[in-house]
Amino acid sequence: MKVLPTATRLAGWMAWLGLVCGVLYSFGGLVVDLLTIGLNGGTLLAFGALLGMPLVFGAFGFFCGVLIAVAAGLLAAVRNRPRGPGV
Repeated sequence: MKVLPTATRLAGWMAWLGLVCGVLYSFGGLVVDLLTIGLNGGTLLAFGALLGMPLVFGAFGFFCGVLIAVAAGLLAAVRNRPRGPGV
């Protein structure tokens, strides 16, 4: 299993998931703010999630993809190692 394709694939999926979560968080916060206290600095900060969440989720996905690919490579190496005589 190659490291870079696995890491970039998982990073892409996680970035899309982060975008979905960011949209839900920002527009959900907008609705709550409009119904309760009105628009303020926290509303603007919540809209930062549209950019921040995909970046954080994508970086986490890339890191996990690297770990998964390295672990799979190590397991394959252990499984396919040559055995000594008499085993």
